[in-house]
Amino acid sequence: MEPNRREIEVKAKLLGSNNMQADLNRAHFRENNCLAINLIGSPGAGKTALLEKTLPQLIVNLQVGVIEGDIFTSKDADRIAVHEVPVVQINTGGGCHLDSKMVSKVLPEFDCKSTDLMIIENVGNLVCPADFDLGEAFKVIVLSIVEGDDKPAKYPVIFRNAKAVVLNKMDLEAFTDVNMGNMKQDIRIINPDIHIFEVSCRNGNGLEAWTSWLSQEVTAYQEKENLAGTKL
Repeated sequence: MEPNRREIEVKAKLLGSNNMQADLNRAHFRENNCLAINLIGSPGAGKTALLEKTLPQLIVNLQVGVIEGDIFTSKDADRIAVHEVPVVQINTGGGCHLDSKMVSKVLPEFDCKSTDLMIIENVGNLVCPADFDLGEAFKVIVLSIVEGDDKPAKYPVIFRNAKAVVLNKMDLEAFTDVNMGNMKQDIRIINPDIHIFEVSCRNGNGLEAWTSWLSQEVTAYQEKENLAGTKL
């Protein structure tokens, strides 16, 4: 058997097992009327910073839980815990992404029946997390504009599979040579339906539009699941 064929078979088996658990996770979220999102971005893109700015606005009207994925340490979870929301840290011990089984193991630590929104912050990476379904309703990308306007074209899979992208660190635009027109054009070519938000976690610009949209997604999800439950 050719080596590359063996690698494909192993990966297919791994993804198949992951997807089975992801479906169970998704069913769990649906049963509890809890919208789960998978937050993905490179190291330093500002995923945790975005959560720190987003949570104070969301928890006014919503019950939010957070799962923090990282290779080592609980630094991100410690930052989130300051906002007095339920948060659990998952350390992969070297793995470059979360998988559905890791998420499944920590779900009992949350009261999902009382949770409107579960935010899963994935390990910093734009490649591996694109292939692993965690059972989320949709993916959101956090992309720092200082990473360069070529990132969407270089990592099309994750942009194709995401529902929204948050372009962060807009306050630094004047200090970079990033071409925002090219970046957004590439994103639209890959995924014409994606929602694009331009924000600065440093000065707060653009955050209201992002949090408003996310709140509306929670409401729409819950109304849909309530309707589905009524029909059953």
